[in-house]
Amino acid sequence: MSSGSSEQHRKEAARSGPIAIAVITVSDSRTEETDRNGIYLKNEIEAAGHTLAGYRIIHDEPSLVTAAAEELAGRGRARIILFNGGTGISSRDNTFDALSELIEKSLPGFGELFRMLSWEQVGAAAMLSRATAGVFRDSVIISTPGSPAAVKLAWEKLILPEISHLAWELGR
Repeated sequence: MSSGSSEQHRKEAARSGPIAIAVITVSDSRTEETDRNGIYLKNEIEAAGHTLAGYRIIHDEPSLVTAAAEELAGRGRARIILFNGGTGISSRDNTFDALSELIEKSLPGFGELFRMLSWEQVGAAAMLSRATAGVFRDSVIISTPGSPAAVKLAWEKLILPEISHLAWELGR
C-alpha cells in the first residue's frame, strides 16, 4: 500500500464516526475498582469520541477468553476488542493461546511494533510479550500485556493513531 493510499484511507476513515470498542481485562486479581487499565481505556475511548461496547474483567482461563471474544465480536457489536493481560509466558498466561485459535486474519505488525516500542522502555524483556492482533468475525482483536505502562504505550502509539483506519478497513 502506498503512503498516498494510506493517507486517503485515514481521511475517509476519520469521517466514519464513533467506533464501538470493548475492553476485556484478563486478571485473576483485579476488580472494577483496581483495574487501572480498564479505567484508563474507558476514559480514553470516551475522550476520543468513541463508544464503549462492553467491559469485562475475566479470569485468565482459555474458555473465558474465547467466550468474551465470541460474545463481543461481529458486525453490529464491538468493532475493536481490546484485551489486556495474559500475554506472558507463565503457566497462567493463556490469553494469547486462546485468541490465536480464534483469529482469522493475523496482524503480525502489531505485535512486532509493540515489542519494538516496548524495548525502548523495558529492554530485552520485551521479547517475553506475546502481544498480538487480528480479525475475528468482522472485529479487530488487540491483545496487550496487562501492565499499565504497556496498555498506555499500545493505546497511545499504535491503537489510537490507527483505530478509525482499522474499523474502516473492516467495512470495505
